[in-house]
Amino acid sequence: MKLPIRRLGSCFIAIALCAPVPVSAQDFDFGDDESIFARDGECDDMRFEGAGMTDTPLLESDIGHDATDCRVAYEQGRLTYRGDGPSSVRDSSMIIWGDDNGQWANDGECDDMRFEGPGMTSTPLLEEDVKHDATDCRLAYEQGRLDLKGY
Repeated sequence: MKLPIRRLGSCFIAIALCAPVPVSAQDFDFGDDESIFARDGECDDMRFEGAGMTDTPLLESDIGHDATDCRVAYEQGRLTYRGDGPSSVRDSSMIIWGDDNGQWANDGECDDMRFEGPGMTSTPLLEEDVKHDATDCRLAYEQGRLDLKGY
């Protein structure tokens, strides 16, 4: 069955209108470079995610204040835009948890010295356990029994 060219063109237009449209850099405000971490080659704005992000804890105060780093990484395809971001640092998806390769992983206590609170182990903290007790730390954080130190 042949469709008239006119009808075929209408089908293409309808399909094009239904296809998802990627967010362009013009669709949101990157902000300014007022963060102390601005222009260091890593995006520190928690509205983004991807390979262009910093691996340090993200702060709400950096939202909209690392424009150059975030814009460059976004335009290179190393970041995606998540949206306006969480209302607090409590959003566990913004923390780089690491893995469970530490000696004390999965024992019900967080051994990562980046955190503090009643969900922490009472034993001495070791540098080698940073980012190697992800499950214990994430669970305690999401339960409100841990906070990132200094935040």
